[in-house]
Amino acid sequence: MLSMTSTLSEAAAPQVRAAVAQLPAYVAGKSAQSELTAALASNESHFAPLPSVVTAISAEADRIHRYPSMGAVEARTAIARHFGVSPEEVAAGPGSSGVLQQIISAVCAHGDEVVYAWRSFEAYPILVAVAGAVSVPVPLLPSEHHDLDSMAAAITERTRLVILCSPNNPTGVSISEEALEGFLDAVPPRVLVVLDEAYIEFQRGAGIDSLDFYRRYPNLCILRTFSKAYGLAGLRVGYAIARPDIAEGLRRTAVPFGVNRMAQAAAVASMAAGEEVLERTEEVARERTRVIRALRGCGWTIPDSQANFYWIRASDALRTQLLDALAGADILARGYAADGVRITLADAPTNDRVLAVLADRGRFVPEAGTAR
Repeated sequence: MLSMTSTLSEAAAPQVRAAVAQLPAYVAGKSAQSELTAALASNESHFAPLPSVVTAISAEADRIHRYPSMGAVEARTAIARHFGVSPEEVAAGPGSSGVLQQIISAVCAHGDEVVYAWRSFEAYPILVAVAGAVSVPVPLLPSEHHDLDSMAAAITERTRLVILCSPNNPTGVSISEEALEGFLDAVPPRVLVVLDEAYIEFQRGAGIDSLDFYRRYPNLCILRTFSKAYGLAGLRVGYAIARPDIAEGLRRTAVPFGVNRMAQAAAVASMAAGEEVLERTEEVARERTRVIRALRGCGWTIPDSQANFYWIRASDALRTQLLDALAGADILARGYAADGVRITLADAPTNDRVLAVLADRGRFVPEAGTAR
């Protein structure tokens, strides 16, 4: 039998789907390589976990031989109470990426279309392709904002899902209430609109009251995560708020027991730590204002980020120069081919290290070398 198996041609061997073989690999931000390295590539929180959350996680250590709640009931209840919705309107998953995969699986069949802005979160095209759906990326405006008019025009009879990212990753800019309302008015009610708010806790000033929009537009789904502001990136827990029938579909498409015991306990504890989280996001927002003002003073063009990172639009030549210069100072940033560089905000001393590298704008290729 072994000899017969060994003679099978490669063509007769099991193969992954062509769509999977052609998928681009998701590129994670590099992690710290030494104590001197500033790891600013992954948008992780630079704060240590909240003590109350650590206590909740530790309490689960003696129970990890038991399966977690199948539907993350306690976590969903805490989230629902926090936002004034019912637990039936909440679905949980392993990070907002996991929940988004559930959303796409729940609403998209083979060949259905998913519209999203580009550049935006790098997982979007991968998750769409895995589901057998078709990506319809719509280029950002020169201002780095979503081109909502073009996105609305891109909707066809085959469109089942539209993804909006606000604040957008990696540009950091947000969608205004007026722009969102105009867009939702233009979208057919049969199309689900997912508002990806992974970084919403860092938003300051006039922003979107997404819960108000959710109550007014039945086809809107809110997507959030505990990975960023809450600092639970290592536990992987996110959630969606949607109409009960949609939320039930997300729970049905979820991997069984996909949110582990510790993640569920941490989510519940995090919902009770609002004041501490607010203090941390306030510090990030203050540093964001300071850093962006300093960079603009050096001649850099930086969009008005509302996230825990900022964006430098750059050609490949400038991108390479920036990444090399930062790496030379033991700083890891995230580069995007043909688009630019994203740098995560950290504590003030670390941010000052970045500013020291970028202080002399003239040492890098001219601004005219950038391209969209």
